[in-house]
Amino acid sequence: MQKTLHPHLHATTVVCAACGTSFETRSTAGDLTVDTCSSCHPAFTGVERTAVSGSRVERFERRRALAAA
Repeated sequence: MQKTLHPHLHATTVVCAACGTSFETRSTAGDLTVDTCSSCHPAFTGVERTAVSGSRVERFERRRALAAA
């Protein structure tokens, strides 16, 4: 490898913002913070989270009642 052509790899700590899990890897960037990792992401854990409850009509009615009050 040419020393001037390739970026320098160094040890990097990656920290998950959601669960706090951290691990070491090699990267050209400094320390990284990620939103989700394989420990807490639903695709890897098999735990499905529902983001929205109720139908669109129910949410609209709820917002309209709040606006009228």
